[in-house]
Amino acid sequence: MSRKLQCFFGWKKIWSLFVSPQAAALVEEETRRYRPTKNYLSYLTTPDFSTFETEIMRNEFERLAARQPMDLLSMKRYELPAPSAGQKNDITAWQECVNNSMAQLEHQAVRIENLELMSQYGTNAWKVYNDNLAFMIEMAQKELQKFRKQIQDLNWQRKNDQLAGGAKLRELESNWVSLVSKNYEIERAIIHLENEISTLRQQQGDENKENIRQDF
Repeated sequence: MSRKLQCFFGWKKIWSLFVSPQAAALVEEETRRYRPTKNYLSYLTTPDFSTFETEIMRNEFERLAARQPMDLLSMKRYELPAPSAGQKNDITAWQECVNNSMAQLEHQAVRIENLELMSQYGTNAWKVYNDNLAFMIEMAQKELQKFRKQIQDLNWQRKNDQLAGGAKLRELESNWVSLVSKNYEIERAIIHLENEISTLRQQQGDENKENIRQDF
């Protein structure tokens, strides 16, 4: 019998004698102990999905549920309307228009000032930001490479341990199969010897009977 066949039959015998009955017993025990019903999760409390909702989120959810369109961006504050026809001679209406115009003018002046500041200092600020970002990326990549190396080393260590364990298991399995085969051969030899002894005893008995008859 080849070594592979010996290993195969050895594992098959181990499975049938030890592993399979234990697995079946575990499945039977779990099936007997756990009998789920349709409402087997009824003991759990109903989750509250509104715990982290804000007022803005609730309003938006209500709008989506009502299938209403999203409000467009209002451009009214950028408009400079003149007083209506009925308020052409109303000083208060004209004063409001003037105040609105001054506010719009100040707003545009602030925007121009911001653009000038950005033109003067924005380039250097972006350079510094990009340098910091590049440094952060470099540090993150180094950290990533370190973790990848640690993972690779760990995987190699696990692989080596598993290969060593596999070799040890194969060695033990080979020894076990060899011992089982030797026991089988010894058992066959014992049976053969017992048969020979029985045959010899029978022959000896027949010879004794024949000698006794001859004596008489």
